[in-house]
Amino acid sequence: MINLIKGKEILVVGMARSGMAAVELLSGTGAAKITVTDQKQHEELQTELAKLECYPVVTAVTGGNPPELVTNSLAMIIKSPGVPPSLEIFKRAEELGVPVLSEIELAYAFIRAPLIGITGTNGKTTTTAMVTTMLKEARFNPVVSAGNIGNPLTGVVGKIGSQGVIVAELSSFQLENIRSFRPTIAVFLNFAEDHTDYHGSIDQYLKAKSRILENQTEGDYAVLNAGDPAVASLEKKTRSQVIWFDRVPVQLGVGLEKDRVLLYNPGCSPELICLRDEIALPGEHNLENALAASAAAWAAGADLQSIGTVLRSFHAIEHRLEQVATLGGVDFINDSKGTNPGATIKALQSFPGKKKILIAGGKDKCGDFTELAEVIEHEARLLVLIGETSSKIARAVEEAGFNNYQKVKTLEEAVNVAWKEARSGDIVLLSPACASWDMFTDYEARGNLFKELVRSLKNMREAE
Repeated sequence: MINLIKGKEILVVGMARSGMAAVELLSGTGAAKITVTDQKQHEELQTELAKLECYPVVTAVTGGNPPELVTNSLAMIIKSPGVPPSLEIFKRAEELGVPVLSEIELAYAFIRAPLIGITGTNGKTTTTAMVTTMLKEARFNPVVSAGNIGNPLTGVVGKIGSQGVIVAELSSFQLENIRSFRPTIAVFLNFAEDHTDYHGSIDQYLKAKSRILENQTEGDYAVLNAGDPAVASLEKKTRSQVIWFDRVPVQLGVGLEKDRVLLYNPGCSPELICLRDEIALPGEHNLENALAASAAAWAAGADLQSIGTVLRSFHAIEHRLEQVATLGGVDFINDSKGTNPGATIKALQSFPGKKKILIAGGKDKCGDFTELAEVIEHEARLLVLIGETSSKIARAVEEAGFNNYQKVKTLEEAVNVAWKEARSGDIVLLSPACASWDMFTDYEARGNLFKELVRSLKNMREAE
């Protein structure tokens, strides 16, 4: 990789966190010229542009991604996750033979620590955080989380040596443009329809996700969901040692038997990790996340006592089934990271016996809301819709026989409607089933505003 950087010209597409971290790494490793481009206008990127002034070799281009930036003089292009692959700038790169690589591929060339990579349609952030906590509990030091969890992988280069461990959340956007990237332990949690607007088809989405296994060797580990047919089928495509997780007993890995979470190792009696009811995180999907995290941590060398301790104590991370407040017997839950229908289905089913007022909607990723609509009909008392998908979701729930929905223009209106209609014992759940980009910069901004609005309600109620 260094021969593509030192003394060379490089283009970075995207000025979000990973793009900015890539610029820092490239400038520190001898790139002669770095051009950074972003579709946002100059006035929207003041913070980023101020940071770029620290790098004399960097030129910023705002307000678009002009294809003419791609020339034969470029050594490579670093593509930020989420930047659509259909842009003309990438078509021109293909025509000129300029390699397009992801930020994680750039980082991998400089990483010396063992890498645990975690992908899947849902549960990546929770599982990444859980594995990190398990390794810390088992006295691994240092252990850092990186990747799509918020800390770019290039940002940890040079900060953790070969004695540490990196646990990285990896999206299909990041994995699509790898070449040599190879995690020592690759975890594939589950697979469902998502991001077809980006990848073009569900098959291409699976292909991108599956690249996490592509470069593994016989000495590596693949932690796969035995209960997910698409994921389980990948056993045939990997050279690494497969470790399974499932809600039933497995041959090698972590499974469930008589409400006990057990480690299965051929030739040995199953070993107890903890009881199912002791897992602190609610919901069936979090049971799977717990099983996957346990299998990955064990593959990395963590002891079962440390793994069990974390399962009993680990609580929800921010924006993932996060308890915000309880007002008048109504629980407000922030699941802003529920950005596809499958995630929202799991969120709705995480509180059995309770009726929910669901706030949903956002940017359309060409998702199918049919199954979600059927779950809403069973689980929700009221649906409050926002964003560009509001009409599409409304049609889906109508076809499922559910008509108790309202469309509003802002998240503030949605929270106010939900609070007005809520009854004691209800759950007001923000789980949009969509991306945030039509109204917010990211899911974090959406979740943070939800929390601010709920806390404002709480303050008003306490002042009465």
